[in-house]
Amino acid sequence: MAAGTLEERYEHADTREVVALVNEAAELVSEKGEAAFADFAMVDSRWQQGERYIFVLDLAGDMLVHPDPVLRTRNQLDLEDIAGKPVIRGLLDAATELPARPEGWYHYQWPVPGGLLPRWKSSYVRLVEAPSGKSYVVGSGMYNDRMERPFVVDLVNHAVAEIEHRGEAAFQLFRDPKGRFIAKDAYVFVVDMNGVDLVNPAFPNLEGRNLLDLKDIEGRQLIRDMLDLIRTDGSGWVDYLWPKPGESVSTRKSAHVSLARLAGKPVMVGCGTYLADAPKAARVKQMTAGELMALVREGAALLEQEGEQAYPEFRTRGSKWFRYNTYFFVWTTDGIRTFQAPEPALEGQDVRGLKDIAGRPIGEMILGVGTGPTGEGWVHYMYPEPGDIFPAWKSTFLKRVTFPSGKQHILGCGIYHMQMDRVLVEDLVDRAAALLAEKGKEAFGQLRDKTGPFVFMDTYVFVHSMNGTELVNPAQPSLEGRNLMDLKDVRGKAVVREQITAVTQDASAWLECHWYRP
Repeated sequence: MAAGTLEERYEHADTREVVALVNEAAELVSEKGEAAFADFAMVDSRWQQGERYIFVLDLAGDMLVHPDPVLRTRNQLDLEDIAGKPVIRGLLDAATELPARPEGWYHYQWPVPGGLLPRWKSSYVRLVEAPSGKSYVVGSGMYNDRMERPFVVDLVNHAVAEIEHRGEAAFQLFRDPKGRFIAKDAYVFVVDMNGVDLVNPAFPNLEGRNLLDLKDIEGRQLIRDMLDLIRTDGSGWVDYLWPKPGESVSTRKSAHVSLARLAGKPVMVGCGTYLADAPKAARVKQMTAGELMALVREGAALLEQEGEQAYPEFRTRGSKWFRYNTYFFVWTTDGIRTFQAPEPALEGQDVRGLKDIAGRPIGEMILGVGTGPTGEGWVHYMYPEPGDIFPAWKSTFLKRVTFPSGKQHILGCGIYHMQMDRVLVEDLVDRAAALLAEKGKEAFGQLRDKTGPFVFMDTYVFVHSMNGTELVNPAQPSLEGRNLMDLKDVRGKAVVREQITAVTQDASAWLECHWYRP
């Protein structure tokens, strides 16, 4: 086990309790061998209480001790969590990959005993040899979204080992969303000694860029500081401001960085934890969805009168058309960008194949709405604010407009970090309903597609049958196929039953409930 007392190593009491429990269980196995398994299986014993319990695996992936009898019926080596992350293989690797350190942490999504939905679980495991000579992996876990500093150090140590063993082939492991190196809001990054970003799963648009002079919003040259640290000490911690994955607004982050050898040359490997309750940068007051729709419709009316002659007015900073990071753009209906207020150098480009950082087809979505039956609507994607390197969530309202020349164009304007509005939700549901009416069950794949128009930020479309069976739920796919008619939220509201009653009576309605954020 790593040096230092549990109090010195771990900030939170529940983490210390998990580690202490596993250490005691491992000692019992080393003394009593397989006879200890019966002790671990006793309900309401110190080894098995509610959400916390000891599990035991053999190295072939057989679950020998677990409160769920289903898991003990067959080999579980291929068991995956809701996101496709290999649970048992990951637990075994955490305890066996580093011979000098037969212990580790693994993070995956797993239901609380008796619970409905998977939650993030961090499990601590140890490799132990019984008197029989057989080896077992003993572990326990806790459910939370927190990344303790030792979790981060553990990921970095394993990443260094992978780089020094596999070379650049390890980079794909770090980018794999189903792998061990992406967990909760933590991810491994790699930077060469010149400051070039080699691996960045959260912001892949940064890969290949030299970030040596990059400053956070407080002016800290974070990459320079990290490189100086590992040159001097080999490893250590650096605090700075950086956006969480999927965000562009910075929050306080503490990263552990370490020196690794890539084909004999030094590189920096790092991983960070976002500090709890850390303040974020302030945002400029935004327009509402209704105000933006009114602005776009007013701009469309001007374009119908003046066509391209309106462009200079739209490009005037500080005008109602172009303020802060809210600006107009115009595309032709065959996908040529003819106007981009803040970046005229981008005009004239064919943008039909434009995609955002997550692979969301921005070009197809904009053209689909702009050339659709109504000629207007919303799209949501990630796109950098002018002058920034981080893509941010942007909600854009589009309207088809006919110029005096008779040629049709698509006018758009968006707001970054827009607060969800009923207008946006109704637009999403109406489009999903129209798609279902047209395609039936064939539409389910489109509604589940996390790079498509029906899943963005923490918003998604769900579909129930009228008997309460969940048909589509991209945020909680484990619910699909289950009858949820009697499901209640934490306040006791029969959520699905009330939804079905509402649409039966009124065709559409708004209902409130307490539910899990994706």
